[in-house]
This record gives sequence, C-alpha cells and structure tokens, in this order.
Amino acid sequence: MSPDAWFPGWPALGRTLLVGTAAYVTLVVVLRTTGKRTLAKLNAFDLVVTVALGSTLASVLTSSDVAWAQGALAFALLAALQYLLTWLSVRSGRVRRLVRSEPALLVHRGELLHARLRAERVIPAEVESAVRAAGLARVADARAVVLETDGSFSVQPATRPTVDDPGPSPP
Repeated sequence: MSPDAWFPGWPALGRTLLVGTAAYVTLVVVLRTTGKRTLAKLNAFDLVVTVALGSTLASVLTSSDVAWAQGALAFALLAALQYLLTWLSVRSGRVRRLVRSEPALLVHRGELLHARLRAERVIPAEVESAVRAAGLARVADARAVVLETDGSFSVQPATRPTVDDPGPSPP
C-alpha cells in the first residue's frame, strides 16, 4: 500500500482545504440563486439533482483531476437543467407527465390493493410499517395509504363514527 493512502502531503491537503471551501461557497451561492426547488425531493428527478450536486462536490473536494472551475460549472449546469425541467413541466402537460409520477393508492378502506402493491413494487410489510409509524395498530385501521411521488407514504386513519348521543340519562 502506498504511503500516500494515509498522508498525501501538505500540498494535497492545502488544495482540498482551499478548493473545497471555494466549491462549498459556490454551491451555496448556486442553491440560493436557484431557489428551494433545486434541493426539493418532490420526485425522482429532484432527487437525482440533489445526489448529483453532492457527488460533484465530493469530486471537487477529493480529486485533484477536477478543478474548481469544472465543479462550479457542473453546479451551475445541474441547477440550470433542474430549473429548465421544472419550468417546462409547469407549462407543459406532456413534459409534466414525462417527469412526474402520480401518487398511488395502496390501501383503500383498510384493504391492501395487492395489484397496485405489485405495480409499485411495494411489499405489504412496508405498508404495515408506515401504518404503525402513523400511530395505527393495523392496516385495517387506515382509510387509505398513498405512495407519494417522492416515495414516502401518507396514511389517512379510518374515521370512526362519533356518537353524539351519550346514551340514556341517569334517573
């Protein structure tokens, strides 16, 4: 094993410190300029951009083959493409359908919809876990469970009929 694996030398550490700081500041500026949506995880494309930004930052920090200017351009490119895609999806139904998934109903009136579970590649245990996390004891206690476009589960408890009549009055 090369001794560089443990300590690459002061110049390499200095580069990481300087270029890393500059890359971080650049990323913050790009994110503040492009708005909250750039890091929103509303769908698969948003998640890909978030992961790509992190990967780009890691590459700039750790690879001497990637210059700060390349990283800054990559940050700007990813943010610009994300902006363009969201701008187009707001204005075009065709683009919106291409890049956005629809929420999927997995439980209806306490019953698992097995065909929908298979289509969404979700196992019953994942739904049961989401139901428990929502404070319900079992799937039958859920009016609906929806797989949202960001991959999270929304659980709507079953509504229990309320009794307005407390029963007979004491004598």
